[in-house]
Amino acid sequence: MSVSGPQVIPFDGVRLRHASSKRFDDLVDAVLADVGRDPVPIDDIGKLYASWESYEHEVQSHVGPSGFMLFGSLNHGGWIAKTGINRKVLRLIIGNPLIAITMIRHDVTAGLFAPVELLATEEDNDTSALTYVVPSSLMVVEPNPPLLSAAQDLDAKLAALVAKVTAS
Repeated sequence: MSVSGPQVIPFDGVRLRHASSKRFDDLVDAVLADVGRDPVPIDDIGKLYASWESYEHEVQSHVGPSGFMLFGSLNHGGWIAKTGINRKVLRLIIGNPLIAITMIRHDVTAGLFAPVELLATEEDNDTSALTYVVPSSLMVVEPNPPLLSAAQDLDAKLAALVAKVTAS
């Protein structure tokens, strides 16, 4: 079997930035109040529960009001200050395997963009912003109506969470 070069599949992602009058810490607190403050060890849960039903039940116990849970975070603000950029910047990885499967079942490469990521940034005048890339703009790169429908459902859930937490 011969190996060929990579298949190039161009696509256009759509980035959304939601400004908020909240202070950075208050914005982050609002997100974490919804998705949970401690990362869910989703890989460990997968190893502990043999059936889909038992896995689904355990996952559901970690889901926040908007349908997401925290998987992890990266504090860019903790290291960019060393370069003279004195702003708070926190990348949050959130998701829900019960939502992800609705897309991955139609195209396993959708898993490249599930879970999703939010970037909370400190802005001028004690304000903040939350930025993310619209999931369907990343996942659906070829015609796939079932994937598009499921990804647009995720888009709507994520937009609702962001609108809720950025509101004054």
